[in-house]
Amino acid sequence: MRDYSSATVSVRPVISSPGSSPTSSWHAGIWWGLLGVAAFSFTVPLTRLAVEGLSPLFIGSARAVVAAVLAAAALMLTRQPLPHGAQWLRLAVVAGGVVVGFPMLTSFALTAAPASHGAVVIALLPAATATVAVLRGRERPQTGFWIATGTGALAAVAFALAQPGGFGQLQWTDLLFFGAVLAAAVGYAEGGLLARALGAWQTISWALVLAAPVMLLLVAVSVSQEQPAGTPVQWAAFAYLGVVSMFLGFFAWYHGLAIGPMAQVSQVQLAQPVMSICWAALLLGEQLTWVTVVGGLAVILCAGAAVRVRLVRLPAS
Repeated sequence: MRDYSSATVSVRPVISSPGSSPTSSWHAGIWWGLLGVAAFSFTVPLTRLAVEGLSPLFIGSARAVVAAVLAAAALMLTRQPLPHGAQWLRLAVVAGGVVVGFPMLTSFALTAAPASHGAVVIALLPAATATVAVLRGRERPQTGFWIATGTGALAAVAFALAQPGGFGQLQWTDLLFFGAVLAAAVGYAEGGLLARALGAWQTISWALVLAAPVMLLLVAVSVSQEQPAGTPVQWAAFAYLGVVSMFLGFFAWYHGLAIGPMAQVSQVQLAQPVMSICWAALLLGEQLTWVTVVGGLAVILCAGAAVRVRLVRLPAS
């Protein structure tokens, strides 16, 4: 995620295009940001659908290869300059978090866990990314930031412990989800800093290209172990993950953040877990229990409080 994200946002004046009013720019930024979040909100439910017929190793690696092909084409067509020096190492951190870590861990976790369950735990991501950004940028946020972040983490753990069949202990799928949140948080925070030099979509595109050889190798391993054979619906879900979740969704999201105002647009991301839980109910027929609803609201509210406290702090930094 770029430095304009909900976790790594920097408050800057809104730049309106000639002939447009600040109000129209604000509305455009919100709608573009909402479009990006809506695109990402299908990721968890459609991954849960795809893993019913395709192996999680294939889904996690092949979706990155599909996105890498699109990214390479975009970079070549627009003749983007090559990163240099330490930027490649930082791109490797981004790739390890958002290209390899998050997709692979969530794909394996969703072979056994409901999509709504994963959406609640992953709702920690905005606050987790803010925490990594604080540590990476050596900031000194207000005490309220740490209270909100810690409360959100405890709420997510409590939700995981309260699930039927796993009361009182974390399941292996929960550990994978928490690992996915940590991986994405590191990748988003580093990507947000790096995007200041390379650009937003260029950063994720170079990360995809850099990770492509490893992901191609994993695809080969997966195919050698089990030939992918899914239904048309499962292949359609996989295509969405590769084309939209891993690539095109970033275009709408970053465009909305660029229009701004960034602090307000970035808050739209907090609606993503709510959307994901609704899609899980509509597309997969998962039942929404009171534990899921209460747990999701608690995590989202804490994440929103942590992000807002940091946004208040940033202008004075």
